[in-house]
Amino acid sequence: MTTITRAAHPYTDTSVIDARAPRFNQATVGVLSLVAVVTGWWWLLALLALQLILGLTMGRRWCLPCVFYFEVVQPHLGEGRIEDSRPPRFANILGAVFLTSATLAHLVGLSPLGNILGGMVAALALLAAVTGLCVGCEFYKLGARLRGVRPGQVDGFDLATLGAPSGEVLVEFTHPLCSECREVGERLRTDGRPVLSVDVSEQPDLARRYHVAVVPTAYAVAADGRVLQRLA
Repeated sequence: MTTITRAAHPYTDTSVIDARAPRFNQATVGVLSLVAVVTGWWWLLALLALQLILGLTMGRRWCLPCVFYFEVVQPHLGEGRIEDSRPPRFANILGAVFLTSATLAHLVGLSPLGNILGGMVAALALLAAVTGLCVGCEFYKLGARLRGVRPGQVDGFDLATLGAPSGEVLVEFTHPLCSECREVGERLRTDGRPVLSVDVSEQPDLARRYHVAVVPTAYAVAADGRVLQRLA
């Protein structure tokens, strides 16, 4: 049996995920949703909704496409880029809502509506699987930006609490297993300004305080705590 060395354990490091895993799940959901719409087997939509709900509430071991990816596909392909798991999780929530709504529409005799909803899931899931453009993930990131600290906000950061040096500083929220976080961190360190890293896995209270809903997130911050610019 093929074994690999993983940076992130698929079932315990749930704050991050191999970026290929959501795309594999999206491909599965997309293909089966398309089959359901084309054949009229609307019960497939119900099974997909149930599968997503189980994975969201019980963990990845209850997500059959995820288990197949981690146990069969990943050992052969190797581990992909590690990313924040919250955007694809939000996309799964949206998928579960749409699939459940499609199922209910079929149950009450509104089959055209059920097919439209099922078709939307199929189209968006296949788009994400093929191109990497996850619409649900982008909605999550947009919401994170709208909720987060904004440029120009006075006293955006309490630099004394963060232990930052005096003067202008770059504040990055990161996770030790996140591939993009390392890339952003390296780029920030070429800027010449001091960089203060906040590990959200060790300091989740700071992530909540500053409404950091996705990593990497980085800001240029003035000496008075005012946010000058969002960098990531």
